Amino acid sequence: MSTAALYRPGTVLADLLPAATASRARVRDAALVLGGAALTGIAAQIAVPVPGSPVPVTGQTFAALLVGASLGAGRGLLSLALYALAGMAGLPWFAGGASGAGGATFGYIMGMLLAATVVGALARRGGDRGMLRTAATMAAGTALIYAVGVPYLALSTGMSLGQAVAAGLVPFLIGDALKAALAMGALPTAWKLAGRRG
Repeated sequence: MSTAALYRPGTVLADLLPAATASRARVRDAALVLGGAALTGIAAQIAVPVPGSPVPVTGQTFAALLVGASLGAGRGLLSLALYALAGMAGLPWFAGGASGAGGATFGYIMGMLLAATVVGALARRGGDRGMLRTAATMAAGTALIYAVGVPYLALSTGMSLGQAVAAGLVPFLIGDALKAALAMGALPTAWKLAGRRG
């Protein structure tokens, strides 16, 4: 693939994987969706409790944003939907091995569905190609996760919105900044490496 083709609008990293026929493209896409769901489930097992909060620090939000950026909106949404549906059905791969719907942190999982979709759409517009654009893309995705997760936390626990912000957002801001910094290095570097191979 030429360097010009690599950087054409509408391309995400997953599109660089070859698929010579339509049937092979479907197999590739199915494997990517399954792999993205599995990556999110594995990352969710990195869970550190936060004193005074029912929400742990996990790797799943970072994985969800990377899945969206790498796979694009459609495959990212399907991947996170598979992750959510499997966890709701009883597969113990939500944070810390939890499963089922309706817990205090379930809103964050719903927010990840939205975030992966939006981050994937932004990545198709070049939102993962440079450090500043990647930072803005990750910030938008993170904000969407909180926009769903924090109000859900308040409703499910009886907290006020201010209490939910204090327990379900503020303790995670430093970690989110570190995750954004990792993405700022990883995604543009992946594009540069792909360009060299092209």
